[in-house]
Amino acid sequence: MKNIKINPFVYYIIAIFYLELITKFVVAGHIINIGLLYLIVFTLPIVFLLTILTKSFKKGINKTILIISTLIITIYFEVQYIFYNLFSVPFSFSTIGLADQALDFTSIIKDAILAHLPIFLLMLIPFVLLIVFNKKVDTEQYKLSTIGALFVMFITSYLSTFLMLIPGSSKDYSASQLYFNIDDSVSIIDKFGMLTYTKVDVKRQLFGYESQLVIEGNYEKPGEEENPGEIDYGKNEIEIDFEAKDNGNKNIQSLNNYVSKQTATKKHEYTGMFKDKNIIFILAEGFNEVAVDEVRTPTLYKLTNSGFVFENFYSPVFLSTTGGEFQATTGLIPTQEILGAWKSKLPTISYGLGNVFSNLNYRVQSYHNWTHTYYKRHKTMETLGFYNYTGCGNGLEKKMNCGWLPFDSEMVDVTTPDYLSQEGRFATYYVTVSGHSPYNVNDNIGRYHFDTVKDLDVSESVKYYLAGQVELDKMLEELIKKLEESGELKDTVIALVGDHYPYTLSIEEMNEVSNYKKDGTIEVNHSNFILWNSEMEEPIKVDKVGSQIDVLPTLLNLFGIEYDSRMIIGKDILSDYEGLAIFSNRSWVSDYGSYNASTRKFTLKDGKELDGETEEEYVKRINNRVANSFSISKLLIDNDYYKYILGS
Repeated sequence: MKNIKINPFVYYIIAIFYLELITKFVVAGHIINIGLLYLIVFTLPIVFLLTILTKSFKKGINKTILIISTLIITIYFEVQYIFYNLFSVPFSFSTIGLADQALDFTSIIKDAILAHLPIFLLMLIPFVLLIVFNKKVDTEQYKLSTIGALFVMFITSYLSTFLMLIPGSSKDYSASQLYFNIDDSVSIIDKFGMLTYTKVDVKRQLFGYESQLVIEGNYEKPGEEENPGEIDYGKNEIEIDFEAKDNGNKNIQSLNNYVSKQTATKKHEYTGMFKDKNIIFILAEGFNEVAVDEVRTPTLYKLTNSGFVFENFYSPVFLSTTGGEFQATTGLIPTQEILGAWKSKLPTISYGLGNVFSNLNYRVQSYHNWTHTYYKRHKTMETLGFYNYTGCGNGLEKKMNCGWLPFDSEMVDVTTPDYLSQEGRFATYYVTVSGHSPYNVNDNIGRYHFDTVKDLDVSESVKYYLAGQVELDKMLEELIKKLEESGELKDTVIALVGDHYPYTLSIEEMNEVSNYKKDGTIEVNHSNFILWNSEMEEPIKVDKVGSQIDVLPTLLNLFGIEYDSRMIIGKDILSDYEGLAIFSNRSWVSDYGSYNASTRKFTLKDGKELDGETEEEYVKRINNRVANSFSISKLLIDNDYYKYILGS
């Protein structure tokens, strides 16, 4: 027994499948399904290839290859595990182009590992066992004939993977469509495993792929009819001759076909309510509803509970601040690949926040009190219409202290003279930094406001998060003061949305300060969208579901700006269009219920009944809408569609 040696093939199978099954459970919420068979078939060629590499050289070299390859695989699975727990999506190699995203990831990785330590340690077991028992693994060099036989088995197993893709290849979300056309990383991992997902991801980054539209058509609730007594305010739609815009390009044709079949959102009693008013839009770092407190953050509390009060609003995490920014300012879905294309291709985004107000002759400006090149904002701001963007490094450092950590309130103090001292309407965009993690005494602005939270019975990290949001409150207080002094308060709308919830806090920590128990997929993203004007005498409560991608079209309609709602994935929350919040792993919450993409489970809200559809029909319809929301967002950016169809 002492002389029994383990073949590397056996070791690789056990180690890799162990890691794959843990990952499948974490990402998909289950292990046993048809995907397990696909996982086995698609992973075998990788095992054969690793075995060939580990048995082709002298014993010492083979052992080194075995240890290094296992270490690389283990680290990769660990990185994917932590990344998924932070951002709810697996890491894609398209993210490498988002250098600052990688910096964000590495700065919080220690806290993330500690928060998810048990499974992190479990994933280390194959490598630890290899180090302890490496002498038990047979790394003697194979004969050339044996290597040849292994190579034949590798080729055979590799070709068999394509045979697995043939059955049902034309069906929606089939294995074939997932493998070749659909950008759904969670479903790909559930179906094929992490290593095959990685192969697919790398291939797509190198050679591209055609994004698959699941179904073409509109997604209005079936059976709905026009109300005869309803006032017809018109629709948010412009007249476009799509046939004349057909240039023969397959992607443009798909977009034309899709857009032309959509139902535009209706205008309504609030359309144009803010016409000709100024706007100050704030993307607040890490802002979440748990930060709002009548005593600690009185200005946030006041603005959250007056003006428009959105009671079912979500700020889904899509790759940190840059994803939240893209959602709120474009109304589109931001996958890692879409964000990469936005930053590299710099497409025209005609309905971008700055562009729409600039076209109305507003004075448009944007500010961020951190490095102006972070997330390539010095380039992407121009795609949104902010051509005079100012941050730390291109002018703001001359007006304020830009060292870590800068004060949001100081940013307002030094920048308001830029637009309040001039004639005419203005549209100003701020990106804050006070709510940024980590949440501790050394790295968070909360240390300057710690007295406001020191007596709370919550974790230390939660205290620093809440104290950091006090600085956001000070910013709003300063902003309103400046507007009052200049006489512009009544003519200015303040809009504020968080980029994402504070995702470095665990769900347990979030629930320490939540007034209801949040889950880690959907409700952890529940937040506030502040939309306030001092002239609004009574709050207008809105119970329809909305999210960050709905912010832009809601503002466009309120300001009476002509636009085509069929070309924006988000919808005006105040319209009668079905409410829907979409999350990065393709889970969703609607006015009727919530769907967890990992468990494939739909939960109907209390007191709600589906009208005119079975639950299966409803879930399929919304899943198709969600899938196409991802695909259309990608096609719009990749093909610079706004420039093509609108000419600007």
